[in-house]
Amino acid sequence: MKQSNHQSDPASEVAEPDGQSDEAWLAEVFRENELPLMGYATYLLGDRDRAGDVVQDAFVRLCKQPKEEVRERVRQWLFRVCRNRALDIMKKESRMKTLDDAKASRQISRDSDPSSIAEMAERHENAQSLLAELPGRQQEVIRLKVHGGLSYQEISELTGLSVGNVGYLLSTGLKLVRSRLTTAE
Repeated sequence: MKQSNHQSDPASEVAEPDGQSDEAWLAEVFRENELPLMGYATYLLGDRDRAGDVVQDAFVRLCKQPKEEVRERVRQWLFRVCRNRALDIMKKESRMKTLDDAKASRQISRDSDPSSIAEMAERHENAQSLLAELPGRQQEVIRLKVHGGLSYQEISELTGLSVGNVGYLLSTGLKLVRSRLTTAE
């Protein structure tokens, strides 16, 4: 009895009706989603190494899924798998970490102007502090929109909130952070 192996199956090299082989599709999905997923997983776990493991796991699981089942919602599917895996890890460790300010300030800019770097680091630190004061659900919705680039509908399906609630949380949270940032300056 012959077992089918997706990775060595010559049929997987053949172009699909959309003109793209499975490998080309996976490569494109990886290129478009790896960095946003890393940012989101790092936010959830507070550790880039563990985030990398979670993102890798999400892509490994994607490779095992029939393309037709996830194609239309692959970005949302990846974020859901990533989120669920990160939550599993956090439950297992029974503690939550946040991205520490020192790491965040080092990741802000590659700009060579020291005053610009310092100003951006300070603004980022202030924004992160203000964001951290928001309720957890609101923080998550904002990060999914800003870092993940997900639509309201995708965030709704990922978090279980209504689309209207997602919009409300985003709007009120961002307005509050903006107003406090403006006041602080």
